[in-house]
Amino acid sequence: MTDRLARMLEDKYLRDSARALVEADIEHLKTDVSQKSLATRAMERAREGAAELYEEAVEIAGDNKGALAALLAAVVLWFARNPILEMLGFASDHDGADHADDDDAEH
Repeated sequence: MTDRLARMLEDKYLRDSARALVEADIEHLKTDVSQKSLATRAMERAREGAAELYEEAVEIAGDNKGALAALLAAVVLWFARNPILEMLGFASDHDGADHADDDDAEH
């Protein structure tokens, strides 16, 4: 056998092998598509994305514990601002103003 003939046969076998792999992949995709609905595949992708997002958030929170603690303290202070201001003697007049407007509206 000549060198060209041997190379041609080798190329043909490689081509046939590659074609068989592509055809097998196509068949696998066809069965996957027929077995799973579009909604199921979308939910799986969303679940994978949410898991990746959660892992990244945990990693970032672990790296920035001080900033996370400061943010948490700020949120707690924001929700507790009215009782804290009342304890310090800075009660808001919003409640009284609302009731005064209601009284005026009734008369």
